Amino acid sequence: MHAAGWRPPVGKGVCGGSCETVTAERIGRRIARSGLCSRRTAERWIAAGRVHVNGEPVILPGRNVVAEDTVTVDGNVLPAPARARLFRFHKPPGCVTTRADPAGRRTVFDLLPDGLPYLHPVGRLDLASEGLLLLTTDGALKRRLELPRTGLPRHYRVRVHGRIDPNRLAALANGTQVEGVRYGPIAVEVARGGRSNAWLEVTLHEGKNREIRRVLQHVGLLVNRLIRTAYGPVELGSLPRGSLAEVPAAELHEHFGCSR
Repeated sequence: MHAAGWRPPVGKGVCGGSCETVTAERIGRRIARSGLCSRRTAERWIAAGRVHVNGEPVILPGRNVVAEDTVTVDGNVLPAPARARLFRFHKPPGCVTTRADPAGRRTVFDLLPDGLPYLHPVGRLDLASEGLLLLTTDGALKRRLELPRTGLPRHYRVRVHGRIDPNRLAALANGTQVEGVRYGPIAVEVARGGRSNAWLEVTLHEGKNREIRRVLQHVGLLVNRLIRTAYGPVELGSLPRGSLAEVPAAELHEHFGCSR
């Protein structure tokens, strides 16, 4: 599933490590690219003495390795880096976008099927928000998809309560400041109005914490439902709530330049 209106700059992809020619790289990144864990977890493994390169223990997480080096974790040779994979997940409300929650709330990872590789969430959706959440095996791809300079639009359907002021909504296209925080341009269109609630189509290019809720509250609208419908060219489509679907390798290559 893909949304129209965005393409990577000519000659450039946004894919991470699996579409680059990698020479030397940090040991933590090599471990993360193998799909075993995140880079942060890899650094903890290094500190615990679990990682060796060519039979020698790794002391510093900043050590560089090359393709010819043999990396082991707990005595097991590191798997070869797999190609980047990207998944669509229809996040329901009532779960948080984190691997483990100190408050004991349900997380998106509690809802995923068994047998998946290590997955990184691309951006976040807060507890009450729902819709498209992208998950990837590639940490570098995750970071690039999240960067505002990549230019990926995020599309949302938002239900709000309050009086619609078309002029104030139009002004959001120039960016705004709320309680000292500067937010970039936000495009807002009224999709359907009503006596007490209205549905808006909202598009932005960054993902600051609770950005839509805070900006719309600033113009007198209370968000009571927020659904992400697309992230860049990838759409939620008809994916059922709580379901997961992999983006085909051909689409990943077409949209983001990742190797197949």
